Amino acid sequence: MLYSNKEREQVKHSYLSQIPVPVIANETGIAKRTIYHWIKLYDWDELPQYENVEQVLDKLIIKKLKSKNLSLDAVEMIERLQEAKEREIKMQQLREKALNNERRQNKKSSTSEQDNKEHSGSTGTKKNKSRKTLALLSESEILSAFKEDLFQYQLDLWDSHHHRTRHILKSRQIGLTWYFAREAVTNALLTGENQIFLSASKNQSAIFNGYIKDFVKEKFGVDLKGTEKVKVPTAKGEAILSFLSTNSSTAQGYSGHLYVDECFWINNFKKLKKVASAIASHKQWRKTFFSTPSTKTHEAYSLWSGSDYNEVARARGLVELVLPDNKALSKGWIGPDTEYRKIITIHDALDGGCTLFDLDRLQIEYTPDDFAQLFECQFIDDSLSVFSLNQLLACATEDTRWMDYKPNAPRPFGNKPVWVGYDPSRYRDSAVISIVAPPSSPGGKYRVLEVITMHDTPWSDQADQIKKITERYNVEHISIDRTGPGLGVYEAVKEFYPSVQGLHYNPEIKSRLVLKAQDVIINKRLVWGAEHSTIPQSFLMIKKIVTGHGISYQTSRDNKNGHADAAWSIMHALFKNGLKTDNAPKPKVVFSKEYS
Repeated sequence: MLYSNKEREQVKHSYLSQIPVPVIANETGIAKRTIYHWIKLYDWDELPQYENVEQVLDKLIIKKLKSKNLSLDAVEMIERLQEAKEREIKMQQLREKALNNERRQNKKSSTSEQDNKEHSGSTGTKKNKSRKTLALLSESEILSAFKEDLFQYQLDLWDSHHHRTRHILKSRQIGLTWYFAREAVTNALLTGENQIFLSASKNQSAIFNGYIKDFVKEKFGVDLKGTEKVKVPTAKGEAILSFLSTNSSTAQGYSGHLYVDECFWINNFKKLKKVASAIASHKQWRKTFFSTPSTKTHEAYSLWSGSDYNEVARARGLVELVLPDNKALSKGWIGPDTEYRKIITIHDALDGGCTLFDLDRLQIEYTPDDFAQLFECQFIDDSLSVFSLNQLLACATEDTRWMDYKPNAPRPFGNKPVWVGYDPSRYRDSAVISIVAPPSSPGGKYRVLEVITMHDTPWSDQADQIKKITERYNVEHISIDRTGPGLGVYEAVKEFYPSVQGLHYNPEIKSRLVLKAQDVIINKRLVWGAEHSTIPQSFLMIKKIVTGHGISYQTSRDNKNGHADAAWSIMHALFKNGLKTDNAPKPKVVFSKEYS
């Protein structure tokens, strides 16, 4: 919601008049988080606060007393000011007394209400309440609990939840998975209707599950059970929440309101779209697609841009859809296809009261292109990218299929070998360590087990992190970019792992790294967990350039810039054998005698 300058000035006046923020929020109807955001954004704490009546009267009395020629009129004026001050003090005491009485009464009423709820089996915040208490919740109790912790841009999304189809293009890390989990369970409690979550992997769908259970436990004291299915008793019947991965065979036979997470990073999206349409084909069901952007070549882009609809529109003589600019989309827009589209950039989130970001710091850490894609909803230009988005998305797989990898165990991969790659941080990027499991037989798959990102971490601590990895895993190979800022880490690692491979970056080395990665990706021999959307995004940043020495590859990596950290660290790990291939041997062709 956008507020006028008049409303903001009114809040400013109240704040500088020393009125507490909760009181201002209650009087104006403006969220506390929005007010705190304005205080920080406009430096209201640096402004002089307005004086109260008592302070003003004190100053007038002192000024009169300091007068050299004190007349009878002046003395009478001082007496009147003193009387006014005493009246103000008494009025303030009466206000405080009334406020305390009100607080005691509210506390008493709240305690009585809580006792009644406990006796009647209704809701409360006690631990381990019966699941049946959820069915006794009133609409106002549910909505109050839901809206209590939301920023304004999240409240705006709730206002749009009635649309049959929503497309939300979002900035990174603005809490939309968290929000939509709460929106869905709130809708389930209000209506008793089923909610379905489709994510790129089971691990990712489990995040929805966790957010929902946390919300219900925190607000209503009820423990929900279940992994792929959670049953929620409501006043209008039992609602079933289903948590699915994008494997279409597991999504057949479901119906309900559908949420599709990070749709621009899902492989075979057109196939998924058919499944989604089947799930929410009945008119009462709604579909919500939300994601950070990838590239315009992704299959989901035709849905976002309206080109899928335009094919139908041209055939039926309907008005075609033309996307408006981002300014219009940030307010929410309904096209001729009746579907709702909205963009939420980091700037929209900040304007909506979000206090989770330091914008100046992020703009230092990311190059303009990276920042625009990650936080301003700009699609990646992959026309010069070395890697294909479709090939990269095909590398995503289910971690649950890796029965030999237990990430929380003291030895996550037992005694099986792993290869480690390290990419150092520069001024604008992060240091990244990747742990890759090599294939156990020729032609097998390389598996990315972990990608560890370190922000603002001293190089000595980064080296310690690599040392801890050698203690948890059977590390067979470590490869480090020792160019520039990576040199300190390389020297430190060499002390406890003498066989570490140091890469001194030049066009030839970069070409070898890229060619090796292309080989395993094109041959579908590199896999990672489907929830790691930052990995394909990182590979897409690598572009081919022509130099005076021939073809090379870059990602604006110089002394001031650097990105694609995850991609380079994975390529370092893969580089154990250089360009030597370990593809499975081709079957021997045996000719019969009549052809020999």
